Amino acid sequence: MSIAENRRARFDYQIEERHEAGMVLQGWEIKAIRAGQVQLTDGYVVIRDGELFLIGCRINALRSASTHVHPEADRTKKLLMHKAEIKRLVGKVEQKGFTLVPLNLHYKGAHVKAEIALAKGKAEHDKRNTEKKKDWEREKGRLMRHKVSSKA
Repeated sequence: MSIAENRRARFDYQIEERHEAGMVLQGWEIKAIRAGQVQLTDGYVVIRDGELFLIGCRINALRSASTHVHPEADRTKKLLMHKAEIKRLVGKVEQKGFTLVPLNLHYKGAHVKAEIALAKGKAEHDKRNTEKKKDWEREKGRLMRHKVSSKA
């Protein structure tokens, strides 16, 4: 079940590979995620010292958060993956000009997982082509519905 989705990533980047990573979260963050207080649109993944970190994922604290906890909405979250997978991603990011972007957050059992993608940035003309295709598909759907409804 999807919690939050980063639709902007599919528009701005050409997705090459997808990977699933666990997340290190605090208790108040889990409660806020279950309440739907998460935003992923400005998020990106950074590699530091052979570890992955999710930056820009905003989790707004609930009003009923405990008084002894000081929630920070834009806290950097550590992502958990096998060391061999991280090394492979590091090689591709450093050598081939790829970047790591979060696609969505979802539940896997009781755990919150992040789907991250190895992606290349799209050029401006590629983005325009994506928009044209999307508009054409929408128009084609309208024409087909109008054609079907006019026969009836």
